[in-house]
Amino acid sequence: MGLLDGKVALVTGGARGMGAAHVRLFLAEGARVVFGDVLDEEGKALAEETGAAYVRHDVTSLEEWRRAVATATDLHGKLDVLVNNAGILKYRRIYDMSPEDFDRVIGVNLRGAWLGIKSVIDPMRAAGRGSIVNISSIEGFVGAEGLSAYSASKFGLRGITKSAARELARFKIRVNSVHPGAINTSMAMDPDMMSEIDADAFVKSMVIKRFAKPVEVSHVVAFLASDRASYCTGSEFTVDGGLLTGAGY
Repeated sequence: MGLLDGKVALVTGGARGMGAAHVRLFLAEGARVVFGDVLDEEGKALAEETGAAYVRHDVTSLEEWRRAVATATDLHGKLDVLVNNAGILKYRRIYDMSPEDFDRVIGVNLRGAWLGIKSVIDPMRAAGRGSIVNISSIEGFVGAEGLSAYSASKFGLRGITKSAARELARFKIRVNSVHPGAINTSMAMDPDMMSEIDADAFVKSMVIKRFAKPVEVSHVVAFLASDRASYCTGSEFTVDGGLLTGAGY
């Protein structure tokens, strides 16, 4: 038996990186998966490889949220799980960052997740229960130089998670956040950011001195999506190899 047998899940930003790892693990654990992204070529390739359903999905658009949710319910008759994984990172110091870039990060990472929560309430109520997993970051706990917009979005996602958990508990919908640290994805390896970081010092600050594989985050996400996490809501789960405990960070 799989951890997610019988579940129907919608994963945003699922075409590559952590999102693709979530898609693959959820399928392996028995879920039926619909995933969205704006990366059509990569999304279609992953769908062909895995059998999951792909839908083009800009998370800043309420209409595209409605379409993504409808795809899941039309294909599989219900929706049990939402993984708000879609996110972007723009490395710029405040002085150099344009307001447009700031708004774009907030729009995708924060407003997009809020729209997602709003969009799945009705189908999850109809299903009798649900689980929403918001992918935040350790930058939702600590500020990072050059990541003011990203940190703001991830701090904000913590607040939305806790408010939604309180609002939706009456419908048996659980809402939790996951906070990855140093994960080996293309977004985390943003060249503008990496050129500004002392990589040796960064690794020395870690307790587990390596970058994580995306699937190491996915295992925590799958647990929270499953019935085994039935008493977890409004909670924050770090997957950072102890990075936040490091005095040098």
